[in-house]
Amino acid sequence: MVAAVMSKAGDSRFSLPGHPPATITEFEGVRSLHLGTSWVQGAMRLARPDAIELEYVQMMMMWMLFLAEPRRIVQLGLGSAALTKFCYQRFPQAQVTAAELNPNVIAICHAHFGLPPNDARLDVRETDALDFVLDTANHGTVDVLQVDLYDEEARGPVLDTPEFYAACAACLKTGGIMTANVFGDFSNYDKNLDAMREAFDAAVWLPEVHDANIVVVAFKDAPQIDFAVLYERAADIKRRYNLPAKNWVNGLKEWMRDHLA
Repeated sequence: MVAAVMSKAGDSRFSLPGHPPATITEFEGVRSLHLGTSWVQGAMRLARPDAIELEYVQMMMMWMLFLAEPRRIVQLGLGSAALTKFCYQRFPQAQVTAAELNPNVIAICHAHFGLPPNDARLDVRETDALDFVLDTANHGTVDVLQVDLYDEEARGPVLDTPEFYAACAACLKTGGIMTANVFGDFSNYDKNLDAMREAFDAAVWLPEVHDANIVVVAFKDAPQIDFAVLYERAADIKRRYNLPAKNWVNGLKEWMRDHLA
């Protein structure tokens, strides 16, 4: 989340009552999504609409270091649909689901951020993320869960209780991974990290980027870490997907050095 440089009037199609309005700004070739405030909820470079623009959102793909062919990828909080589009396009074997409570966000992503319509593999739902993870029909069905849940004030994740993270863990299959953005007031960090550590077998976070966004990777089952293998996978991810995966491995290595020494 970064402060917007300019503002642009909203469209009535994206300001249905009962939810924050979805608005956009454009600056230096980047279109940004807002929820009626200056906070950026997602972004897309107009020249590269299918790429992931923001660094912290790229980091949400860190699970790729451990899972090569997920069968079901779920995004809680659609944002500007960057993760949903990327996963839908780059992982053709996967079912991709997004749970988004605000219909204005879904509408603006279809209109201005290149979100394709639902089909046999893509399911963008207007639903509460908490309802999604508490639904036992979703338990044990998800390989990758990507969580980025913020309201218009962006003071911290809107869902951050131990019960929520326990339900997230319940949705994962054996070997499943959750990545989550933890942004906001400093007091939120320990609260979220403690809840994740309670719910998951292991949780690691990378150095903050973009105005204190911190990405956590949480494992249903703690993996065996071989940095030589991870650097090989990072090079392949860079070559195939143009994502800075070497930085992710460096961040994991730094975390382990600082917390497991």
